[in-house]
Amino acid sequence: MGDSLEGDATGKILLGRITGIYGLQGWVKVHSDTNPRENITGYKVWSLKQSDHWKQWKVTGGRPQGKTIVAQLEGVSTPEEASALIGATIAVEREEMPVLGPDEYYWADLTGMQVKTIDGVIIGPVVRLFETGANDVVVVADERESEDDSKKEVLVPWLVPDVVTIIDMENRVITIDWDPDF
Repeated sequence: MGDSLEGDATGKILLGRITGIYGLQGWVKVHSDTNPRENITGYKVWSLKQSDHWKQWKVTGGRPQGKTIVAQLEGVSTPEEASALIGATIAVEREEMPVLGPDEYYWADLTGMQVKTIDGVIIGPVVRLFETGANDVVVVADERESEDDSKKEVLVPWLVPDVVTIIDMENRVITIDWDPDF
């Protein structure tokens, strides 16, 4: 299906976030949403978001380190400078992303699409997606009328074409062959 990446209103694709510092040379620990996770270090420039402001940083090094990813950013050479970046969101410009093949999608492009059944029942928009061992899962906000007015979500396995029968990117509608009450 493509990377489990989300987008934002600025046209950036969110790749992960900085979670800590590593070592004494200003390296940062990174939580990566790319698949495989070390792909995040392949982008030469990251946009980091802190306090609703984006700033570009050149990536000068990166590698897996145990169960995490570490990276070095140009101009960051001390643990104190690195610690100032903890919590920053990491993104790249959409045009920096690899071109997808047919029937491949970035999760960022699927989020917000309306989901309906093959019978024409509109369930609601895609809220997020997540991976399981067997297949990816689409989380849909259930906006159908309910008696108790509670907010519910419908989990739909991303199985094309068995469950997800049509992905209409132009009209932003996903059609599923799935019982939303399952």
